[in-house]
Amino acid sequence: MYKKHVIESKTLQLTYFSKQKITCPACGAEFPREELLSGSGRLLAGELTDELRRNYIPSQKYGRVYPLVYSIGVCPQCFLALFWNDFTSIDKTLAEQLCESSQERVDIVKTVFPYFDYARNRTLIDGAAANYLALLCYEKLPAAKYSTTMRRAMLTLRLAWISNDLHEVCPDRNYDYIASVFYQKAMFFYNEAVRKESNGEERIGNIGSYGPDLDKNYGFDGCVYLTALLYYKYGQKDHQEARLKSLDEHKRALARMFGLGKSSKAKPGPLLEHSRDLYDKLTAELKAANALNEDDDE
Repeated sequence: MYKKHVIESKTLQLTYFSKQKITCPACGAEFPREELLSGSGRLLAGELTDELRRNYIPSQKYGRVYPLVYSIGVCPQCFLALFWNDFTSIDKTLAEQLCESSQERVDIVKTVFPYFDYARNRTLIDGAAANYLALLCYEKLPAAKYSTTMRRAMLTLRLAWISNDLHEVCPDRNYDYIASVFYQKAMFFYNEAVRKESNGEERIGNIGSYGPDLDKNYGFDGCVYLTALLYYKYGQKDHQEARLKSLDEHKRALARMFGLGKSSKAKPGPLLEHSRDLYDKLTAELKAANALNEDDDE
């Protein structure tokens, strides 16, 4: 059933299936975990985007590789989907409750990412569907125990990325619109996660890695930065006064978190650079709006 992903020969094998089977905590089905092989030019790291996503340069042997496709555990029988660490440690009772609503989740996901199949090597569609299935699963889990707001923030941002990847491959399927929807959701969840962590409503320290991508953990600082960035890029622009107020709040949050204007060796270099750039953009938009308002008053 599970075939190795081979392009021309075994020397071009991209992934492998684990010898030790994973047991689904909900339905008891056993299945192998598909993982990326390392080395031999499979992953050629490219630039880090302003959204803290690591781009990878397509290689002549393997083409374009999408590590996020493999980051979520999915049972091929009941479609329980979670981050791998949660997949192997979730409370059995909660897992079984999720299993009961599996068909509902599958039907929802198929309307956006159809034809997914976890009895094969994962494709972009399978990766997108896995993240969406996980998003719907975390909606059903206790927020305090699983820090579901932060996890949903990461999932929706990754779904936006993968949807854009799908748009590049299939430009006539409206995946760019789907990406915009998930960006809006990511903006909401990141803002909520930072707010809840700040006021003690929902701690997110038990997550381990805040991502948002797989190659580096940018911690809570990264969450504060992404909250500001997502609002700047995807936040509403219809109500100017409300937007300017939010931009000013995000600018102050960046200044407090990163000590902008001062040297800091404690913060990750790329994150600090992106934060400075965003700080300048927020400042520029606020100044331009204030100047326009002054001209109107005259």
